[in-house]
Amino acid sequence: MVMIFYYVISAFLAVLLIWNFIREKKNVEDMALYLLVLVPLVLRILRVK
Repeated sequence: MVMIFYYVISAFLAVLLIWNFIREKKNVEDMALYLLVLVPLVLRILRVK
């Protein structure tokens, strides 16, 4: 049950980061930071260590 909740939270945060990445048009540095934070979340969702 806890693992399911953990993956749901990770997926939700990943969706929020993707949404912010798409909305960001001006600052390339912010886009890079969104991707940097997104990578560990995607790896957790895919169960890659």
